[in-house]
Amino acid sequence: MDALLNPHTGGYVLNQSARSIENELYIRLVTPLGSYWADITLGSRLHELRRQKHTVRIEVLAKQYAEQALQPVLKANRAQSITVTAAAPQRGWLKLTVTAVDAAGETITLSYKVAVI
Repeated sequence: MDALLNPHTGGYVLNQSARSIENELYIRLVTPLGSYWADITLGSRLHELRRQKHTVRIEVLAKQYAEQALQPVLKANRAQSITVTAAAPQRGWLKLTVTAVDAAGETITLSYKVAVI
């Protein structure tokens, strides 16, 4: 099993293992698309939205970018379904909530923040 990555700090969580596809979801969101040398299709375009003015359009783009980044997980049948929602709980941040049902039927929820103005 892989060590669990903390989506808030980017570091490892001591004495915890990733249950299934948690790390894969997180890495696909935080890695800028095209920046990983071994697989240029890995990653998302979410980094392009940093410091954008918060509008409904930016929420829609963030949701679309996250869905595009996570599509390979569905194609590889590692997840049965993936749902992404976007909300602005506080000024300066756009919160993406990813709810995925892995191949074994286990539900995983991941929160990811994107900095906006």
